[in-house]
Amino acid sequence: MSDPFDIDPDLVRKLADLLNETGLAEIEYEDNGKRVRVAMPGVAIAPAPVSAGAPTAAPATAAAPAGDTAAHPGAVTSPMVGTVYLAQAPEDPPFVKAGDAVREGQTLLLIEAMKTFNEVKAPRAGTLQSIAVASGQPVEFGEVLAIIE
Repeated sequence: MSDPFDIDPDLVRKLADLLNETGLAEIEYEDNGKRVRVAMPGVAIAPAPVSAGAPTAAPATAAAPAGDTAAHPGAVTSPMVGTVYLAQAPEDPPFVKAGDAVREGQTLLLIEAMKTFNEVKAPRAGTLQSIAVASGQPVEFGEVLAIIE
């Protein structure tokens, strides 16, 4: 019988590599009753929005610009698969809206993946031209979320 506290170092390394690849803040894996949780040190995880019911989808702050937005030099793309939230909680104002001046590192929105809320921050300073997603919308890795001019 194996020790229930034995940890597979190869599994931990694989999970840590997966965190680096996906941009997730933490990941949890369970197999045959053994659970392993790996979290990135120093990564702030936003608390989950509190509401009585499921979050409702709100319209996008601004429509996505025409053309291929993925090729736009100011495109902010999703670092992971998940659900977008434009505000901390459904009753709160959005983090940012089209036309706002944003600074590098400023939180633009949240992506919830595996019950963990991950901040998507502005990669550079500028003016937020548009937000291409709506609150509550599922997104894919690499999908354009916003454009910063």
